[in-house]
Amino acid sequence: MKPDNRSMFRVVFCLFIVSLLFPGCVEAVRQLRFNRQGQFKILQVADMHYGNGKTTPCEDVFPSQMPTCSDLNTTAFVRRMIHAEKPDLIVFTGDNIYGFSASIAQKSLDAAFAAAVESNIPWAAVLGNHDQESTLSREGVMKHIVGMKNTISRLNPSDAPNIDGFGNYNLEVSGVEGSGLHNKSVLNVYLLDSGDYSTDPTIPGYGWIKKSQQKWFMRTSKKLKRAYRSEPVAQKQPAPALAYFHIPLPEYASFDASNYTGVKQEGISSANINSGFFKTIVEAGDVKAVFIGHDHLNDFCGKLSNVNLCYAGGFGYHAYGKAGWSRRSRVVQATLEKMKNGGWGGVESIKTWKRLDDSDLSTIDPQILWRKNTFASNQVYSKKKSSRAGNMDLRKQQYKCYPEE
Repeated sequence: MKPDNRSMFRVVFCLFIVSLLFPGCVEAVRQLRFNRQGQFKILQVADMHYGNGKTTPCEDVFPSQMPTCSDLNTTAFVRRMIHAEKPDLIVFTGDNIYGFSASIAQKSLDAAFAAAVESNIPWAAVLGNHDQESTLSREGVMKHIVGMKNTISRLNPSDAPNIDGFGNYNLEVSGVEGSGLHNKSVLNVYLLDSGDYSTDPTIPGYGWIKKSQQKWFMRTSKKLKRAYRSEPVAQKQPAPALAYFHIPLPEYASFDASNYTGVKQEGISSANINSGFFKTIVEAGDVKAVFIGHDHLNDFCGKLSNVNLCYAGGFGYHAYGKAGWSRRSRVVQATLEKMKNGGWGGVESIKTWKRLDDSDLSTIDPQILWRKNTFASNQVYSKKKSSRAGNMDLRKQQYKCYPEE
């Protein structure tokens, strides 16, 4: 074997060994990119609450549905959504498995994400408050997810070794191949661990996004802005961003029926203390919308200080719901600006809609969340739908932040 061939063999062999030991590492290099039509679509799956598969019964469906309803209905819904929407990225926003119903966490996780894995579409996940209640810790659950096929999930950022939680990372979406921005991230996606339950005995209830996570978020936001505004092809404005996590921020309670699109059928189950993360998001300025799960009977989007706060609505059939109120999923689509020279520029608009798990996969509540160089976002773009949209001001909100950790 010639020297050059021996060197190449060593490289290939080393990559093969790494792929066996750390399968997620090879998958993680998959690049996210806008398609040739200048679009990038994200499918959000919230609260699958997967248990043991076909032996795990459904919750809150009609009695006539119970004999044949199980976790497999959740899997079928994921497959239908992938087939119908053909997303570029699938994001699972926590409570992927329901720990108390999952006998072996690894098997339940494999089954829960099976439809995404087999689709060969990049997918990412964060943790909810129930994922660790089976046979794996939160770290163990996230490590298992990171090692799965086709995932671009990450355990934590390499530049923040002491960050709280597991599953804090950002994904960069590049411009169209061959365009002037094909080497720049024109859309950024932040994913964060919003925790499970408070570990402070003086603060009962759910967890929250901690100061260490917020510092990483701000540092990453500043770095991405510098890169986007730098040569080559320097841009004037920062690239827009989206954020995904599980537990709602306290600011989700700011809305009433006059200033959101969708439905609110239960209270906002946020932490009992305000960590100030929404204020951090507003200060950063790049996040145009936040997407969460947790409260299965809420699926609304409201706008506060020019940031859209959106629920997805409950997806999973082993999760609590409401008989007759279809399980649902949220879709987000970003579209690039078409330039005068025929090429593609930065993101021009971000839209969203929901799909119901009915016979037609009905589309409801389409909205424009954001447009470049305008504040006329969060408008409904279908005359058939109601336009309960609003934009509240952060200055009206009172913060009770927890002490520095």
